[in-house]
Amino acid sequence: MRRAANPTRKISITIPDRIFQELERTLSYSQSRSAYIAAAIQAKLDGSPMQTITETSTLQLMAAILSREDADEKLKDFILTYFS
Repeated sequence: MRRAANPTRKISITIPDRIFQELERTLSYSQSRSAYIAAAIQAKLDGSPMQTITETSTLQLMAAILSREDADEKLKDFILTYFS
């Protein structure tokens, strides 16, 4: 019998329902909840940012663009108009 190079361990955690519901909305049907949570824990342990660009909401991305000094003023105006 072959042993896994990186064995996994089953755990049980308790999280607020709000976080669980947001996680469920974030993941597609084919994505693994366990893999997502493991990656988030690893990122936190590594000191990495918690969200990747694909996980960031459109509103958060627009806010980031608005706060950048190198962003085009026409783009900023469009964003402010679109989200007003």
